[in-house]
Amino acid sequence: MITDPIADYLTMIRNAVAARHRMVEVPSSRLKKEITKILYEKGYILNYKFEDEAGPQGKIKIALKYNPVTKVPAINSIQRVSKPGLRKYVDAHNLPRVLNGLGIAILSTSKGVITDKEARSIHVGGEVICYVS
Repeated sequence: MITDPIADYLTMIRNAVAARHRMVEVPSSRLKKEITKILYEKGYILNYKFEDEAGPQGKIKIALKYNPVTKVPAINSIQRVSKPGLRKYVDAHNLPRVLNGLGIAILSTSKGVITDKEARSIHVGGEVICYVS
């Protein structure tokens, strides 16, 4: 029984990075697609592909990013903040900073799924989904 699909999505990515996999395949949803787009735009993953014809739900194929010389993964840590049992909401004045600005916080706002830096610039708060560094 899956109670938190976003936590399962983040755990699949975390486990694939720990096992040094090149690709990870996760079940798709609209929120997961938006999070994947942000991870790609910010340079945490190499590439992604949405496969909507694979079953009723579809799949997301994510190519993980590593340093070509040292083989260090681009994703150092990825952790869920707001959980189904305890939601974490922040207003525009109290937006979190991850590693003093070196990481990102992904938020679900009224303007869509955005990073903490974008939320600061448009002065909007929302639910903190996860921290990535």
